[in-house]
Amino acid sequence: MIEKKPIVRSKVRAYLGKQYYTYKRYVKWIFNRKKFSKDRSEKKLEYKIFSHKTPVLRKLKDVDMQLQYNKITNLKLAIDKIDGIIIKPGETFSYWRLIGKPTYRKGYVDGLILNPDGSFKAGEAGGLCQLSNMIYWITLHTPLKVVERYRHSHDIFPDTNRTQPFGSGATCVYNYLDLQIHNDSEVDYQLNLTINDEFLYGEWRSNEEGRYKYEIYEKEHFLTTGWWGGYIRNNVINRRVFNMFGEEIDDEFVTENHAIMMYEPFLKESSRVVEEVAVGQATDLKN
Repeated sequence: MIEKKPIVRSKVRAYLGKQYYTYKRYVKWIFNRKKFSKDRSEKKLEYKIFSHKTPVLRKLKDVDMQLQYNKITNLKLAIDKIDGIIIKPGETFSYWRLIGKPTYRKGYVDGLILNPDGSFKAGEAGGLCQLSNMIYWITLHTPLKVVERYRHSHDIFPDTNRTQPFGSGATCVYNYLDLQIHNDSEVDYQLNLTINDEFLYGEWRSNEEGRYKYEIYEKEHFLTTGWWGGYIRNNVINRRVFNMFGEEIDDEFVTENHAIMMYEPFLKESSRVVEEVAVGQATDLKN
């Protein structure tokens, strides 16, 4: 299914829609039979399964750099809620259930937020998508199962310096666009997160050594044109699974992506915008 151009809704319609989906999620949390993860430990589990880091500061054209520094504040507050969380067998990790509603009252500040039309603005707790992106990416390199994830609706910047496949992130909007991860294995997994003025670090650890390695890759990448004249970027994300001997034993479908491009896709590489941000460093307010 190809992504359609977003519908421009009135402020009243957007507000009411957000309230509806927010309280619908609250009801699901109350009556859901899932066993959600809640136990945390400062002591790290013995075996590192996979780790990754992403830069936290990027220079963006016509964007106040203070919003990037504010993002670090927001990320630190969110990390304080989930660092060290252990997903036991049969449990499900919920990004928003653990972090809670990010508000000014809790110390969150204005960060960069992505509007439904692909433009930017300053907004409460902006930038938390970098954290959900990180968690999603490192989870793809483990046996843990992603049971809820939402793709980004816009492809904001060209691929210059991109190190991960397009569409390998996870957008988040409190609380109805959640990231949920289920542990259907027989061992514990622990999420560890740290941040400094340069990088956001994330890793999954376990109480048993990992038995598999994973390679995430893109296929079926193509562009289509929308009826309004814009371009849509499409792809499929798969992952190859290798055993402890380095032998490929599976090639699994992960997800498919459809995103409206916010730049001219056929410009020569030398003329493309160099200033970019890692996919989803701004919170995507897709409705």
